[in-house]
Amino acid sequence: MDALILADGDGPTRAELDRAWPGWDARVGLVVAADGGARLAGPLGVRIDRWVGDGDSLGAAALAELEAAGVPVERARPDKDESDTELAVVAALRDGAEGVVIVGGLGGRRIDHALANIGLLAMPELIGHEAVILDGRSRLSLVRAPDLEGASTIRPLPGPAGTTISLLPLGPGVEGVTTHGLAYPLDDEPLPPGGARGLSNMRREPDARVELRAGLLLVVETPTL
Repeated sequence: MDALILADGDGPTRAELDRAWPGWDARVGLVVAADGGARLAGPLGVRIDRWVGDGDSLGAAALAELEAAGVPVERARPDKDESDTELAVVAALRDGAEGVVIVGGLGGRRIDHALANIGLLAMPELIGHEAVILDGRSRLSLVRAPDLEGASTIRPLPGPAGTTISLLPLGPGVEGVTTHGLAYPLDDEPLPPGGARGLSNMRREPDARVELRAGLLLVVETPTL
């Protein structure tokens, strides 16, 4: 079971997600709203199973409506260290989610929130769990290496040929990047911070994949619509 995390940003509609990422919600069995992300439930046609946050974005009236509808509410202090989306991810894992799908995490007026949400993919709590951030234009995921047994990590990148795929290092850079099925191959090479070599690659084969020996590698896929 995956959890759908509704973050408080500009969210896509279900039609946009279905068109860009067919089957994106096939494993979703739990919906957790992060504060004002509850507003995305209607456009996505989902029912909120749990609400988490400090309430500064949603407002008292809307929160009271959720409580009246029987939605469990976890109210956090406004001066907390974690973001509402981070708390929602933790709550989803606590409720048994094997993976998380975050929507509403990229849009909005504040780029710092978008960057912080991307950084959540590296949460230690997500080690061993699949996590993606979606909107109608992008799918973001993280490849972490070495794996739990100390070996290189191999990540399948399935999808239609022609899709743009960018491979971007997080933190101090990554080592040992090898790609298969992409237009511009990498063969056991580093991607240091500050460079853009991994930007705008393209899937050439539907069963593409990337292998990583060490580091955190952000994978950004852009659909061909």
